[in-house]
Amino acid sequence: MFLVPILLQVFLITLNAVFASAEIAVISMNDNKMKRMAMSGDKRAKRLLALTDQPARFLATIQVAITLAGLLGSAFAAENFAGELAQLLQNGGIEAPLNVLRSFCVFIITLILAYFNLVFGELVPKRVAMKNAEKLALAMSGMLKTVAKIFAPLVWLLTVSTNGILRLMRIDPEDEEDIISEEEIFMMLDQGNERGTIDIEESTFIRNVFAFDDIPVEQACTHRVDVVMLEIEDDMETWEKIILENRFTYFPICGEDSDDILGVLDTKTYFRLQDKSRETVMAEAVDKPYLVPETMKADVLLKNMRANRNHFALVLDEYGGVSGIITLRDLIHLLIGDMLEDMEEEEILSISEDTWRIMGCASLEDVSDELNIPLPVEEYETYGGFIFSELGKIPEDGTQFTIETSGMEIQVNQVENHRIGETIVRVVPRVDEDNQEE
Repeated sequence: MFLVPILLQVFLITLNAVFASAEIAVISMNDNKMKRMAMSGDKRAKRLLALTDQPARFLATIQVAITLAGLLGSAFAAENFAGELAQLLQNGGIEAPLNVLRSFCVFIITLILAYFNLVFGELVPKRVAMKNAEKLALAMSGMLKTVAKIFAPLVWLLTVSTNGILRLMRIDPEDEEDIISEEEIFMMLDQGNERGTIDIEESTFIRNVFAFDDIPVEQACTHRVDVVMLEIEDDMETWEKIILENRFTYFPICGEDSDDILGVLDTKTYFRLQDKSRETVMAEAVDKPYLVPETMKADVLLKNMRANRNHFALVLDEYGGVSGIITLRDLIHLLIGDMLEDMEEEEILSISEDTWRIMGCASLEDVSDELNIPLPVEEYETYGGFIFSELGKIPEDGTQFTIETSGMEIQVNQVENHRIGETIVRVVPRVDEDNQEE
């Protein structure tokens, strides 16, 4: 008696489940991946793109299908079950008017139907669709396209009606807000950090990218008191000593004071020169200073540096005085933060009891402390500058050599841009003079 109506209800609930899962599957699918699949020739992805190109129409189509399935289910249930069930209750001895029993049965049937419809027609299918979004979306693309064509007239009517009501409420139906805001991205990053799907370094990088266009150059530059400058009145020997003692690529050249910048020395060009006279250096290795205001934003400066192929800029305050300097490296540091330091090699690394790997940029004072050897730390700032002094010349790039000095056997493995790179240092045991005499 109830077999056919029950099968009909199962069919309608299944229909509801199909459209509910289709809605979630399509919405949950990655848009970029879907576009790549469509570009590679996947017809299913192309159909989905055509559907989601107008999301309002797609959602309206799904909603029409789900609503019709629900309405038909309720109507058939009331028609097929309520009368028969009310008659059975009356025949079973319940003394009440038949119309009252029928209304009661409609209420009970509606509750039962709502339960099955919610569980099997909505909640379970949507959870399944979230877990298998891509597979389900692609599999149902053909069916969804057919349904969209069937319901197109009804969807058009609903869309026109909805847009008309929105316009009466002074809401522009064509006005679309940004898909996702900066705040929402930060919330997604926080959730990703909590779940472990996004690393802290990745999250920091993304946040730095958003903050990059808000940071003035003043916050990222090296202040003038920390800038090493070359003075025009000094001789070339003094210049070379300063260059060798400090591991910098660019040096501002000042005249009467630190605000009178005459040019910027590029040490890469400087070390290539055979003739290092003042006239040749000023003509060949000194560039015109690139001046920027300290209020300029970091992203604007990065674009300008790329366009003009500059790696070094002088930062000026509001009165035209030198506030500091900023390099391309400083701007990159704003983006990737401490990851830049993490990628750099450790300057002093102990290999064994009497052997160390030391980079040329290491502080000579740190080397002296680590190796427990007295070195002329007041005369030289960097370990590389000390080696140049002991060697008595500037080696060519790519050369390797070994020197012994101050109780150390220094094997230089790397010379790049006329700078000392990696060295291996072995402490040579000192022999007492008394033992030598014996």
